[in-house]
Amino acid sequence: MFEATIAGSLPKPAWLAEPNKLWPQWRAVGAELAAAKADATLLAVKEQEDSGIDVVTDGEMSRQHFVHGFLEQVDGIDFAHKVEMGIRADRYKVMVPQVVGEVSLKGRVHATEAKLARAHTKKKLKITMPGPMTIVDTVADEFYGDRVKMAFAFAGLLNQEARALQADGVDVIQFDEPAFNVYMEEAAGWGIEALDRAAEGLTCTKAVHICYGYGIQANLDWKASLGNEWRQYEKVFPALAKSRIDQVSLECRNSRVPAELMKLLDGKDVQVGVIDVASDKIETPEDVAAVIGEAMKYVAKDKIIASTNCGMAPMRRDIAVAKLRALGAGAALARKRFG
Repeated sequence: MFEATIAGSLPKPAWLAEPNKLWPQWRAVGAELAAAKADATLLAVKEQEDSGIDVVTDGEMSRQHFVHGFLEQVDGIDFAHKVEMGIRADRYKVMVPQVVGEVSLKGRVHATEAKLARAHTKKKLKITMPGPMTIVDTVADEFYGDRVKMAFAFAGLLNQEARALQADGVDVIQFDEPAFNVYMEEAAGWGIEALDRAAEGLTCTKAVHICYGYGIQANLDWKASLGNEWRQYEKVFPALAKSRIDQVSLECRNSRVPAELMKLLDGKDVQVGVIDVASDKIETPEDVAAVIGEAMKYVAKDKIIASTNCGMAPMRRDIAVAKLRALGAGAALARKRFG
């Protein structure tokens, strides 16, 4: 009961990449970089285990960014000629690669880190990938001319890699869809249809992470504009409840999401965000247990998983590790209190 996990990413060590950045530059190249990524992956697994995390991830140590880390292994993508594009409904502008041809996988995407993590932990292992709608929102289309067609093309590639990850021994495959909180009408339609295509045929646990974003200034400014209640989930959750997805990850700690919206996910496991990634304040185990207790009013306790609101990639490492420990200790406290 109340397994603990994280949304996916942890901060990269300073010897691997620039610290405290969402799009960090690597410190090495070639074989030296590959070895550093492997070392950082093992460190991320160990830090989670030591913190009492039950479902560990690779920390996303091998990817510069959660979307581009997947796209780098896709043919039909031009990284050499990036263009500036507004993403998440123009919330902020970034340099993105262009889709210039029919997309296909060059080979395996996350095999190295997944197999490495699987070989070094007896815990359940989760690997994350960007969802189809979020990929579409993070590339410039110079080929398909249709967002839905392009989303389903990427969904097929995600499904191909997801099936391979399942064969690698991965227990949970999570698709990250922050775009679902931005394009709510489309998300409830073709967004979830594309997500179901990405999850097709999987027998491992299938999760989706929807949130209000990393703790970066553009997201903080956007959240400040959303009013006293954040009801974006209200449009998407009923459709998700009917989807192939087993678990839904959402933001709860210090958010303005009405907790009763979780009732719309009836039948699904809920990864309840109990750690605020937009604040450097370290939660206490009591804080974590309190959020779990609130979630229990709307979700059966055997369907609650304690998690972080979002990834911790841009965060200071010492703060992230302290929050990991609070997460593990808080989940343990909740098991003692509510179990």
